[in-house]
Amino acid sequence: MKNTLTALAGIAALTSFGSYAQSNDYSVDESGFYVGGNYGYLRVEGEDDFDDDKDVWQGLLGYKFNEWVAVEGSFIDFGDYGNDIAGGDTDGYTAAIKGILPVTDRFSLYAKVGQLWSETEYNLGGISSDYDDESLFVGAGLSYAITKNFLVNAEYTVYDAELDADEAVDDIDDTNFETDLKQASIGVEYRF
Repeated sequence: MKNTLTALAGIAALTSFGSYAQSNDYSVDESGFYVGGNYGYLRVEGEDDFDDDKDVWQGLLGYKFNEWVAVEGSFIDFGDYGNDIAGGDTDGYTAAIKGILPVTDRFSLYAKVGQLWSETEYNLGGISSDYDDESLFVGAGLSYAITKNFLVNAEYTVYDAELDADEAVDDIDDTNFETDLKQASIGVEYRF
């Protein structure tokens, strides 16, 4: 009788452990929707360093087709940059296709390419105006699955923006310049 109880207890323990191990499977290769957010720093081409006053906030919504491909849309606020004499505030919407390379059950690398639709509000010598732009972007990052549904990521993205103050403020000459907005961010993602 004692051997039977010991055998039943052992079987129950193995069954419980097997269920626990399956519930902690970190593979994130299923399809479905996800939401997330990123926080980071912005570098405007021509400045030497990331500046902690240039916060970048991004909220995103995506759909993962399989373990390799997803589509993603976001709203992004690049924050303020420049100085009191000439500065800008840019925000916009993005749409991207995301390629994913699973490295382990928890780690994956990814790359994005997409389109940014942005609006920049300029302040040039006390004169304010807006400028709308469309530009391409590329990005790459690393994801880590804390659980099957909750991930953290680190990402670097370059937006090929054209900041055109000449069109925004017609009175000023020779203010058309192109720049890259460079974003380094960390974020979270929740998969449904």
